[in-house]
Amino acid sequence: MDRRSLLSLGLGAGAAGLMGATPVRAQQDKPFKILMLTFRGETDVERGFREFFQAADVKAEFIVRDADRDPRNVPALIADRATLKPDLIYTWGTSVTLGVVGPLGNTDPAYVHNTPVVFALVAAPVRAGIAKSFESSGRNVTGAVHVVPTDVQMRAMQAYLPFSKVGILYSTNEQNSVVIVEEAKAVAAKMNATIIAKPFHNDSSGRPTSDGVVDLIKQMRAEKVDWLYLLPDTFLGTIYDKVTPAALEVGLPTFAAAELGVREGGALVGLVSRYYSVGQLAAAKAIEILVQKKAPEDVPIETLKRFSLIINMRIAKTLGIYPPIAMLNYAEIVTS
Repeated sequence: MDRRSLLSLGLGAGAAGLMGATPVRAQQDKPFKILMLTFRGETDVERGFREFFQAADVKAEFIVRDADRDPRNVPALIADRATLKPDLIYTWGTSVTLGVVGPLGNTDPAYVHNTPVVFALVAAPVRAGIAKSFESSGRNVTGAVHVVPTDVQMRAMQAYLPFSKVGILYSTNEQNSVVIVEEAKAVAAKMNATIIAKPFHNDSSGRPTSDGVVDLIKQMRAEKVDWLYLLPDTFLGTIYDKVTPAALEVGLPTFAAAELGVREGGALVGLVSRYYSVGQLAAAKAIEILVQKKAPEDVPIETLKRFSLIINMRIAKTLGIYPPIAMLNYAEIVTS
């Protein structure tokens, strides 16, 4: 795949500009109260979200609460919402979002049904049961999708290093991950390739655990997997420090679907939406709701229109698997 073909799919070295018109300036008596619910502490997504509000001159008070990487903590984070009375709730990731709004059609009062919710870092909101469609969620939710389409990911992977087998580690309790595994299988079949998908082991409470992950990666290598695809699995994102060194040890290249997977996770290459830009896009939607008074279901769910290809040259050198020369014309190179 040459540079022109990649760029036609929206691939580029720089983060995308945001779509749509400049937000209407707010006439405010007091700041909007926004409850921000994160999963693993603050990231560049939240920085982009806040700074977009600042750039738009929309005053907001941000109340930040973290789930400490455990979705079971989410109910406690919203338990006082009746007295807190936020104007809007921001959620990070599929697990936190589902913990706040519940599955589509669920009317349990423990979930938030009236306060507007804007998510970021949700890969498959429709298949995860968060929204009816990208055009309209059909409920009090909208947001920004961060994952590049699976077929585009795999074509970029193929452009770097051709494959016949791709390995995937995933959490069976994350609907988002289950969906992407099935999508990858369908795409791979069209490319005459095979997906070797292995779920993480679960502990006694049904939560995924890193126990045995090194053995799973060794099994994949023994099965002659060409790539390990690091899909946007929330749990996987917390154990990059175990997964990528194990893959590197057995000479298995890793391809990340999220920016963090390359910048901090040690993946060889990733085709990603910039976290900062995803936060900005989510903020633009929040402002449509707060300032322009649009209903969340009338604000379409979107992804960025341009993506970034990031290559970790330190990992490439260690593996001895260098990118095609033409790819260096548009990829961002990191060496950490």
